[in-house]
Amino acid sequence: MGKRYGYARVSTSEQDLTLQKEALTTAGVNSDLIFSEKVTGTKRDGREKLDLLLKIADKGDTLVITRIDRLARSMRDLQNIVHELKQKGVALKATEQPVDTTTAAGKAFFDMLGVFAEFETNLRRERQAEGIAKAKRHGVYTGGKRRIQRDAVYRLAGDGHGPSEIGRQLGISRRQVYRILEEGMQSSSGR
Repeated sequence: MGKRYGYARVSTSEQDLTLQKEALTTAGVNSDLIFSEKVTGTKRDGREKLDLLLKIADKGDTLVITRIDRLARSMRDLQNIVHELKQKGVALKATEQPVDTTTAAGKAFFDMLGVFAEFETNLRRERQAEGIAKAKRHGVYTGGKRRIQRDAVYRLAGDGHGPSEIGRQLGISRRQVYRILEEGMQSSSGR
């Protein structure tokens, strides 16, 4: 019999992983084999612990999660992860949902849950967009806070620093530096 790995995830650093970890150990996962992270589940990018887990899990192993939305929030990501697990011969089980990819009923239920998780994410995005549109109509929404000091980019460029050096000094990418400099040239030529 293979190993039982656990995966726990929350979306923000303010959220706590304790309940998920307890559920995974109750389900028979050794605490040393629980991979956890605090990162959004809407994208697979940046989920280093999940990537590591998917690399080391092997044929006959089982990946245990509490709910499928801890694994992925889009049907495409979910299907990709499940396909990857299936290729390696790794089963997937959830403690709070009747998900067990070793059975036909478990697979079907798993697919349905994935559709609902994606639907929920899309609804949240729609509500957020509606809220922003309403706030804009009422003159309340001004957009997110600018994190890049454009004046600093212009000043450093004026002092003869190249985009790579400006990016290093300000902690931004070279592409962002180019974009800001390009915007500055467009706005000055449009005057």
